[in-house]
Amino acid sequence: MRRTERLFAIIQALRARKRPVTARQLADELEVSLRTIYRDTAELIAQRVPLRGGAGIGYMLDAGYELPPLMLTSDELDATVLGAAWVSQRGDADLARAARSLIEKLGQVVPKDLRPVLLDASLRPAPPRVSAADGVDIGQIRGAIRDRRKVEIRYADSGNRATTRVVWPFLIAFMDEVRIVVAHCELRDGFRHFRTDRIRGARPLEAKYPESQRQLTKRWEEAFPWRTR
Repeated sequence: MRRTERLFAIIQALRARKRPVTARQLADELEVSLRTIYRDTAELIAQRVPLRGGAGIGYMLDAGYELPPLMLTSDELDATVLGAAWVSQRGDADLARAARSLIEKLGQVVPKDLRPVLLDASLRPAPPRVSAADGVDIGQIRGAIRDRRKVEIRYADSGNRATTRVVWPFLIAFMDEVRIVVAHCELRDGFRHFRTDRIRGARPLEAKYPESQRQLTKRWEEAFPWRTR
């Protein structure tokens, strides 16, 4: 475990407890020596982390202490980089740009000893398969979900028969070959799954749908449990 990760783990261990934690407990939990714990706690105090206590007493964090942003472990950074790489390959244009921007920003703020995880990424997604072209700007649909706005779409079925519908979009599933907008359809009065390559046009409306994204997702999961496994 790198020292940066160990300092983070000590803070996490103290935040999770309301009573003082002895150096021995921390040493056993992190599988390091007492000397290492004493050295690390001294470093945290030097970095102005509000750590109280000492050898033979135990350590506590002052109430209300919040971790600095982006205190990531190498595994968490690996997961972030892998996820961002996947999105940069398979997301819509705006998401792909955001994923690349995220990696650049991480490179500027992560601790120096973790930068090789970004620069020499050992995990990467497989190249994407050729996917069906979207018939709609997915960024527009994502915006409607954030604003909880209804969307009028023109949708073609497998026989290329088009219908106009008003939907309440609340999820987008990103797959290798196709993307799916999950929504409540007012025309069918139920949940429907719309392939983005079959949406011929979309127009966000001023009207907002009455339920939250969380409520709709919960009802959808209950209606289609096999889709959430």
